[in-house]
Amino acid sequence: MSQPRRTRSTLPKAGLAVAAIAVLAAGWYFWSKRGAAGEAGGYRTETVQRGDIRVAISATGTLSAITTVTVGSQISGQVTDILVDFNSPVKKGEVLARIDPSTYQAQLEQGNAQIANAQAQLRQAQASLHNATLDFERKQSLSAQKLIARSDYDLSRAALDQARAQVNAAQAQIRQQTASLKNTQVNIDRAVIRSPVDGVVLTRKIEPGQTVAASFSAPELFTIAEDLSKMKIELAVDESDIGQVRTGQVVGFTADAFPDRRFKGVVEQVRLAATTNNNVVTYPVVVTVDNSDGTLLPGLTVNAEIEVSKREGVLRIGNAALRFKPAEGSPLAELQVQGAPAGGTGGNGTNRGPGMGEDLQALAGSLDLNPQQKVAFDAALEEMQKRQAERMAQAQTQQGASGQQQGGNRLFGGGGMRMGGGSGGANPAMLAQMRARMRDRLNQQFGAFVSALDDAQRGKWNAGLEAQLSAKRVQAYKLVGGKPQPVMLKVGASDGSSTEISGRDIKEGDLIISGERSAAEGK
Repeated sequence: MSQPRRTRSTLPKAGLAVAAIAVLAAGWYFWSKRGAAGEAGGYRTETVQRGDIRVAISATGTLSAITTVTVGSQISGQVTDILVDFNSPVKKGEVLARIDPSTYQAQLEQGNAQIANAQAQLRQAQASLHNATLDFERKQSLSAQKLIARSDYDLSRAALDQARAQVNAAQAQIRQQTASLKNTQVNIDRAVIRSPVDGVVLTRKIEPGQTVAASFSAPELFTIAEDLSKMKIELAVDESDIGQVRTGQVVGFTADAFPDRRFKGVVEQVRLAATTNNNVVTYPVVVTVDNSDGTLLPGLTVNAEIEVSKREGVLRIGNAALRFKPAEGSPLAELQVQGAPAGGTGGNGTNRGPGMGEDLQALAGSLDLNPQQKVAFDAALEEMQKRQAERMAQAQTQQGASGQQQGGNRLFGGGGMRMGGGSGGANPAMLAQMRARMRDRLNQQFGAFVSALDDAQRGKWNAGLEAQLSAKRVQAYKLVGGKPQPVMLKVGASDGSSTEISGRDIKEGDLIISGERSAAEGK
């Protein structure tokens, strides 16, 4: 009797333990949420995450066979037989249809009769020539003996020349009739319509008994797709995106006929023949598609995405954090990246800023430098940083004397935002000049180092340096211990919602300010 009582007393204790654990878990959850909210304070934030960035261009197009042949008729007449239909597989030389050749057969018989007549005339002319030749030879002998008049001799020679001309005329007539006969025979052969390629009949535009007229142009009878195991799509790509399209890029597309399946293709050709429709300029891009299973059909409309680039496992942030601009008079507007001038740009006016040295060190580290080359690089880098520090100090001195606050924070290579709260864009020509000045300066500062590189290293260095000059950088604001801290971010690929970022002061999990909360939001 005592054992059941012990069991009943254990159950309430277990329930109390479960309830206590649930309370602790809920408390920890709300405490963590409160801590995160407290850390964000009066700001909206985006969290730096690690993931993939896929940049794609959307376009529409139509599927078609790579080679489509239109089969027509070169002669006129009534169609007597049609031996193929829609979707019929055909081989090269296979008979597709026949046209009544009666008219041409009659012309053939007429031509044969004309040739026979011309041959008879030739034999008659040849007999006349033989007689004229004998007569001329006799009179020539008699004329030499002064037994006939000179006029009789001349008449016999003229008769001989006339007989020869008649023979030549008869021979020409035979050749003319023979050529006409061959043309008639060709037309008779054309009355049999044959396939010029191996393929599949897509369309048939004639019926038995129909009369075709080929007086001015060849009427279309059949359309044959040469090989449907390989197809193509002709996409219309907008002019703003065509600069990113390259041969060999992967294309994913869908068709309404197969909504649950995604197909792939490859960019085969970027054509230069632009088309303008309602002031919209597009360029045709040809994509080849493997259709070995025969699923895809000619004429299907497809929605395609050309994969321009794909970055895997990179740091990324929501675009709102990169578009954020502090309000005028906000404490954030006074913050600057440590070591950067008030304008937020390097001494040459470009967004050189902190991190350039680290980028160059990373580039040099990928070149497998020997000890001598490393010494040359370190010396050039030290000289660059020294001169940059001098220019920054000079700029800060000038700003302190003038009392003016200049804004920078712009995307390098495009319009951007000024740190002082105002917005402004950059002239592309001015930006190009800035890049050119920086390029010249870096080439001068690293000239001794570059001369120590071999051809392969020099090519990689020049390409990497050009990429650094063209890189976009923007100042953002990171929350550290609940307080904003300015950071300089290098911006990479973007898929429209998130953008790849990198920087020496950024890591996964960091909170980047994307907006300032209002008083109502703070409550």
